[in-house]
Amino acid sequence: MSVEGPARQMCAERSRGVLRALTAALIERYRDRLPVTATTPVVTLGEGSTPLLRAPRLARAAGLRELWLKWEASNPTGSYKDRGMTLAVSKALEEGAQAVLCASTGNTAGSAAAYAARAGLPAVVLTPQGAVSGAKLAQTRMLGATVLEVRGDFDEALAAAQELAARGTHVLVNSLNPYRREGQKTAVLEIVEELGAPPDAFVLPYGGGGNTSSYAQALRELGVDTPLVSVEAARRRETLATAIRIGAPVHAAAVAAAGARIVAADDDELVAAWRRLAVEEGLFCEPSSAAGLAAVLRGDVEGERLAVTITGHGLKDPAVADRLAPPPALVDPDPDAIAAASPSARSGG
Repeated sequence: MSVEGPARQMCAERSRGVLRALTAALIERYRDRLPVTATTPVVTLGEGSTPLLRAPRLARAAGLRELWLKWEASNPTGSYKDRGMTLAVSKALEEGAQAVLCASTGNTAGSAAAYAARAGLPAVVLTPQGAVSGAKLAQTRMLGATVLEVRGDFDEALAAAQELAARGTHVLVNSLNPYRREGQKTAVLEIVEELGAPPDAFVLPYGGGGNTSSYAQALRELGVDTPLVSVEAARRRETLATAIRIGAPVHAAAVAAAGARIVAADDDELVAAWRRLAVEEGLFCEPSSAAGLAAVLRGDVEGERLAVTITGHGLKDPAVADRLAPPPALVDPDPDAIAAASPSARSGG
């Protein structure tokens, strides 16, 4: 049956409204909730408006009514960092910055490099020596940033970045930059908008704690008292999940003040959740991004309707997948051999 008259017009207007919301720069979409002015230059790559995906198989496994996955891997550089970087670099440009600077375990590096390139600003990235995936380094280098490996861990790299930024020559765009956290809070706004109400809990990985503090800020602004669960690596300095391999989280005090519940997951649990997300729901994330899911599958999060943030794409750290995923089997170019080697043939389906 065709839709006629006013109803048809209403549907068309609603469709155009949805399209505008999905294609608008994050800053434009949430301008009334962000610290920007009419003269703030908007540096955007089309960040935000990421999918909120239902995960029915994993929900059943965890005994939940609804499990929702905020798929932040679809941001322009493959991680949630772009939400904050669009605002941090836009404000740096507005304030006359000559260069931006960050310390990074990889995702901030790629995001800072991309948005600095978009803004026409130089970017300097400090990475802990030997602790960042090759894919993330390649992305950052390709985007034109000056990448410097620091003889030390992330905490030492960040301390050096802070000291240099204090001299006034570079703007620090780590999550210590308040504009970064302002931008990152928009993930909560999107989740609540799409669900029509807050979930029973928000669950997310815990590296430096900036994202948890951003989520807490959004909940305060919305006047919502929803639990936050932050999941860290049990062995912070040695975990295979490089994106949260941070020994001393700089936002630990803010996370505590927010009342977030901190849960630890060991590497075996992270890998198990990471592989199940891929095999059972078709989402390939980097290992650190499965931290929240590991806690949910273990039964550590109360509620029947949960929102778990998946922070970064699996192609950001493919080496771990290459090492742990089953290798391809070698077969002859023969239909019978291929059928015999296929799971459907073995299962009779």
